[in-house]
Amino acid sequence: MTTEPTRAGFCAIIGAPNAGKSTLVNQLTGAKVAIVSHKVQTTRARLRAIVMEGRSQIVLVDTPGIFTPRRKLDTAMVKNAWSGAGDADAVVVLVDGRTGLNDDVRRIFEGLQAAGTQAALAINKIDLVPRERLLEISAAFNAGYSFSATFMISALKGSGTADLRKYLAARMPEGPWLYPPDQVADVQLRFMASEITREKLYNRLHDELPYASTVETEGWEERKDGSVKIDQVIYVERDSQKAIVLGKGGQTIKILGQQAREDMEKYFERRVHLFLFVKVRENWAEDPERLRMMGLDV
Repeated sequence: MTTEPTRAGFCAIIGAPNAGKSTLVNQLTGAKVAIVSHKVQTTRARLRAIVMEGRSQIVLVDTPGIFTPRRKLDTAMVKNAWSGAGDADAVVVLVDGRTGLNDDVRRIFEGLQAAGTQAALAINKIDLVPRERLLEISAAFNAGYSFSATFMISALKGSGTADLRKYLAARMPEGPWLYPPDQVADVQLRFMASEITREKLYNRLHDELPYASTVETEGWEERKDGSVKIDQVIYVERDSQKAIVLGKGGQTIKILGQQAREDMEKYFERRVHLFLFVKVRENWAEDPERLRMMGLDV
């Protein structure tokens, strides 16, 4: 009796900001491993999520959105996205079916063409597009680049994602699994804690607070009772932004801390004592050392 060989490899998911890459990663993984926000460009560093499909292990690389950079932070994010695609065994280009072949998508197609990268196309948010328009939309995208396969999906609802997962599994190279089969992500706990708080910050203050904020986990203390004490700093660029994060009488940061702590306790499966601080650091998004601490290549 022959046993089917194990397979393992990397799949990069690339696309324009807000195409739904993090939502797709969470859907394929079956667990929340990437933060999701209404704000575009939420993903900053590459995050690896592990998906099991039969005897194949697919390591998904959730990359930052590809857009025209303006700051050092933007440049590092776009560089990380293309680096993730270049290192992968498979590439999925995720596009929003509602936006069509816009400038952001054309720029990605041009980058793929220049690198000679083979890729599959996943047209997302089809639940928000009239069915009679789907073939027309697919034809327009495929006219822009020669894709190896096209999938119509809803990353949020899961439709079409099982076929995509099977497709990727078959394209992973033969070899031993890279991670234990029950592991869902390859991220440091400190980084994940920072991402959880950053998600709460963006979701609550996405209208008032621009991209001038980041979260760093500066303290991680294991306690004898099995709980963990986490100290985090929310960095902003101006005093006015600090006032927004704190809120009147400290109410906003109190709610942010409560929401982040609840998510951390679910994720880490232990009691969490979370302490949040807000500090002003002008132009942190131009500081190469700060960007390297965030996991970005500068």
